[in-house]
Amino acid sequence: MAVIRWFDRPQFAWPGRAVEQLQREMNRLLSEFPARSASVLRSGVFPAVNISEDEENLYVRAELPGMKPEELEISVEGESLTIRGERRLAEAAGKVDYHRREREAGGFRRVIDLSVRIDTGAVSASFRNGVLKIVLPKAKEVAPKQISIKTE
Repeated sequence: MAVIRWFDRPQFAWPGRAVEQLQREMNRLLSEFPARSASVLRSGVFPAVNISEDEENLYVRAELPGMKPEELEISVEGESLTIRGERRLAEAAGKVDYHRREREAGGFRRVIDLSVRIDTGAVSASFRNGVLKIVLPKAKEVAPKQISIKTE
């Protein structure tokens, strides 16, 4: 007669073992996730932007290295800012084998949801050293108003 230890039983005899196997597999997949997809996640958001504000304006700064102002299109509609363009990379002469290729070329469109209404007639933009700066004046009805208190 063979002796079978309790922990050597087949999986169907103890459902907890299947759960442990599933947990090990999930841990393995999740431990590999950041290493595999960090560059994919990072490359999905182009251009990188910083958005700040003061009482009168919103300021958007977008990094667009190697691009020219004429390759960009900026529009404001409602409470959304859209930056659109096409990034072209210089092609290497002849047949080239890449060791690493992290810069991609192609069209892009970045829509940024703004938290306030904008005076679209007064929006301005400048481009210098690969950084696009957009000044978005807040609409007058959004600007803070000082309310006087009457005494009776």
